[in-house]
Amino acid sequence: MEDEKSYHSGQVAESLKEARAGVSLESPFCGSLRSKKFFMTNGLATDAGQYLDSTEHCWCRETQLVVGPDGARAHPSRCVPGRSCYGSALEG
Repeated sequence: MEDEKSYHSGQVAESLKEARAGVSLESPFCGSLRSKKFFMTNGLATDAGQYLDSTEHCWCRETQLVVGPDGARAHPSRCVPGRSCYGSALEG
């Protein structure tokens, strides 16, 4: 019985892995977007307010600058799916 459960669990895990392989998971903001407030957030940011304080200072983790690899400003309104350097925070 235990072997059957283990086999079934393995089959389910493999099916999920195959299903996810063809799916691109997108998060609301690029996984490289950073700000001081980012480090105080418990979990994945889903709103720009979770990044922005009164200074609105953000940076890119990849470049360590206020601009991303594409030369455009790092900001929650710009670091979104569709940007050439966007990388989902949901994919590791």
